[in-house]
Amino acid sequence: MDEACLEAYQRELDYLMRTLRRLGVAPDDVEDLAQEVFLVLRRTWRQYDPTRALKPYLFGIAFRVAASYRRKRWHEVPFAIVDEPDRGPSPERTVEANQARAIVLDALNRIPLKWRAVLVMHDLDEIPVQEVAATFSIPLFTAYSRLRKARRELEAAVTHIQGRSVIR
Repeated sequence: MDEACLEAYQRELDYLMRTLRRLGVAPDDVEDLAQEVFLVLRRTWRQYDPTRALKPYLFGIAFRVAASYRRKRWHEVPFAIVDEPDRGPSPERTVEANQARAIVLDALNRIPLKWRAVLVMHDLDEIPVQEVAATFSIPLFTAYSRLRKARRELEAAVTHIQGRSVIR
């Protein structure tokens, strides 16, 4: 049983790291929180229903761990996030990709966590809204409402960030 849990965790580790990052976890803390997610997964492995997809289950755990992390760090002053450069075809494309990624991550961090979680699960992880609603134990229409609000907030945040960077 522990082996199945470890194999599932290892198989979804990249997804989990991306998810934690998208939920606002600082790059330096992602690995530590991924280990926390594993500990919770291991403790709750008997409760996991293998007939359902693992990603929404993992997302639910990651969401709770990230929310706890954010509550502990709420008083800290955020700083600019600099991603490591990707191995791209040209330096210009790498710079453009990093700027776009930084804008999206900054914009995501401006969206309330309960809205952002629905947006990340549905739009980025391509999980159906019905599963998103089930993961958070919320009504389907609430999930759709949060998704709509998150998309609107994301658009406004990206517009604001891009407008601010043009002025500089």
